[in-house]
Amino acid sequence: MRFHVPVFETKDLCVTIGNHRVLSHISMQIFQGDYVAIIGPNGGGKTTLIRVLLGLQQATSGEIRLFGVEQKKFTSWNKIGYVPQRATHIDTNFPATVLEVVMMGRTAKRKFLGLEHDDDRTIVHHAMVTMDVANLKDRLIGTLSGGQRQRVMIARALASEPEVLILDEPNTGVDVVSQKRFYDLLRQLNNEKQITIVFVTHDIGVIVDDIGRLFSVNETLVTCNNPKEAISCEDMSKLYGMDAHLIRNHHHH
Repeated sequence: MRFHVPVFETKDLCVTIGNHRVLSHISMQIFQGDYVAIIGPNGGGKTTLIRVLLGLQQATSGEIRLFGVEQKKFTSWNKIGYVPQRATHIDTNFPATVLEVVMMGRTAKRKFLGLEHDDDRTIVHHAMVTMDVANLKDRLIGTLSGGQRQRVMIARALASEPEVLILDEPNTGVDVVSQKRFYDLLRQLNNEKQITIVFVTHDIGVIVDDIGRLFSVNETLVTCNNPKEAISCEDMSKLYGMDAHLIRNHHHH
């Protein structure tokens, strides 16, 4: 079921930093239940686009709506779970357990820090089970591998029960086996919980079988509604300004 109101919508969005035009006339829509990949070369503006959507950075001109509401008037930020770049690079001496880190996602949901409720514990536990880190709950975050830490950060985002999950380059420094497991979990979130996923990456090969739509950002935006077909064509290499050879995941649905 696709709602007609997009989760994110931009019209003619431009971002200039200093004298440098980072994003040019971007108009796009992301709908509830979508699995979107935003790709493009490093420095092409992908992270800027996300930060502008989330109100962490000012647009120079253009319109932004979230869930049909003008960004300036939007208040339901808890609907959006955001795992920024480098989120997994926690200071290894950070004295928090996995449980405590995931719990932080819960407190972000509450406007005031009341006492923990039983439902908080239930939701946090569920988020950890979903991301397959429940068995690590008492481990210090600094002792985990990159792949484990990555799943903990997603569990933290899930603890606030978001409708949308935005992941910015989530797979840097994570080994291939962990990545595969991670993508399987994301696909489950999208299929079973209908969570909208926006996946920012410069390496699209890994999730080509999962994504529904592809946005290629290199100052301007090229939208592709059938990634599996488009990816085989050489135009993609031109778009990326890089070699777009792909590894397929060949998992059977």
